[in-house]
Amino acid sequence: MGFSIYRSRHGNGLYRALFFFIFEFKKIKEKKFSHNITLIYLTLLGFFLTGGFALQQYSLLYTDVANSAIFTIFYVLIVPAISYFLFSKKIHWSVWPSVFICIIGGFLLTEINNVTVRLGDSLVLLGAFFWAFHIVYLSKFLKLFNYPIAITMGTCLIGSIIAFIPSLAFENITLGNLLLEKNELLYAGVLSSGIGFLLQAYSQQHLSPAPVAIIFSLEGVFAAIFGWILLNQFLSDIKIFGIVLILIAVIFSQLAPIYGKKSYGRN
Repeated sequence: MGFSIYRSRHGNGLYRALFFFIFEFKKIKEKKFSHNITLIYLTLLGFFLTGGFALQQYSLLYTDVANSAIFTIFYVLIVPAISYFLFSKKIHWSVWPSVFICIIGGFLLTEINNVTVRLGDSLVLLGAFFWAFHIVYLSKFLKLFNYPIAITMGTCLIGSIIAFIPSLAFENITLGNLLLEKNELLYAGVLSSGIGFLLQAYSQQHLSPAPVAIIFSLEGVFAAIFGWILLNQFLSDIKIFGIVLILIAVIFSQLAPIYGKKSYGRN
């Protein structure tokens, strides 16, 4: 149900549309934008978001969560590489050691004794490229069209359309099947998807892509902590050390440019 799960996560756009008409619709009407460029960016963002989610979900059929965490965190490395090599974005020197520390910390958060390379790992790694391009292109789009609610709504709408066609072709979508997971789909659609990506769009108004990717690596930290609190999962000394490493990397990547002569890693 990879595509149908994505479609359900991003099809819940009523509240996003409500926020859009309350906060941004009038402002957008008063300004002139290139509709073609806006549609191109929204389509790209929707495509990257759909691809990232679909590959992530399908990968878990062929690999475990530990491996998924290891290979997904590679977007921390991919984002600054894309920014530097494809878009000539100057990267503050502090980003590169922070990226390295984040990858080590993410590795320590996984089940180290159960790390084997399998089919699903290649899907996760490919998905990391989708997430990386989504972060980079969202930052570029915000410079042209600085309306986070509209961007989030448009991205999710187009992403849902992109996911709809393959879901009809490859999956048995029925109301009964969706209702079996209604609570999970509602949580994912409203919180982790809608509100999560809306907050991401707002945050990227003030941050360039590389620091965003480093901060996003905190998802592994929160997953480990809440897994310990809510699911009674064991939090070993090695995992705690991994958490500390990621926190150090995030703090260092944010503080180092402030004390440097030039803030290359920020807008």
